[in-house]
Amino acid sequence: MSAYWNLTAVLRAIEKALSEHTPLSLVRIGDGENIVLAQRSVWPMRRVLRERWAVKANKGEKGVTLPNIKLRNELVRAIRSATIVGILPPGDEEIKAPAYLKRSLTNRVFRHFKLKPRVTCHACVNRMMPSARLFWDILRRRRILVVTRDPRPLKATLESAPYSLHVAHTLAFSHYDQIESAMRAIETIADEFDIALLSCGVNAVVLAPRIAAATGKVAIDFGKGPERIAATTRRL
Repeated sequence: MSAYWNLTAVLRAIEKALSEHTPLSLVRIGDGENIVLAQRSVWPMRRVLRERWAVKANKGEKGVTLPNIKLRNELVRAIRSATIVGILPPGDEEIKAPAYLKRSLTNRVFRHFKLKPRVTCHACVNRMMPSARLFWDILRRRRILVVTRDPRPLKATLESAPYSLHVAHTLAFSHYDQIESAMRAIETIADEFDIALLSCGVNAVVLAPRIAAATGKVAIDFGKGPERIAATTRRL
């Protein structure tokens, strides 16, 4: 029987893992992940490739190129090994995608691959984190690794007031083809960061559990979290 955690429970788990120096990974399943997982499982490839998200992906906008069965299988393994898996609630209106690409498709692909996460939470937990004082309190004492297409703006934001955090390392990541080189780079700095914030689309789902397993650190699929930070005006 899986547990469903709210934002506070997720943050407390992250805080505990950091304090006890134990690995933790958080991944999130949205419409993009559902489409990748649907490849030749619950949908034929021709249907997958017709989806607007897949069309955008093949134009270089999503950090992956389809078809990619290897990526599909890596997502399955990642979901099985992740500490916490974010899923969309039924009737979600937060993610701007057609309803048939959201929770109903998650249910189908999870049944197909027999995925039963031990702990789940809202898939948009990353968007909620910047509004929680506890999130900032946790990060303020830690060395942060930022992984995204262009990490410089996020690094600048996190290191400036009112956040004043320590971004120990950054890694520019833009496409699935960089997974292995990224892992090699991250393993070389395993002793130099405490928590990784990953904003690299579907690839973050693959990377988070691998980083946690390889380094013993906390790795968070942060998705559009940086956009919420930029929109936060409240002094912390």
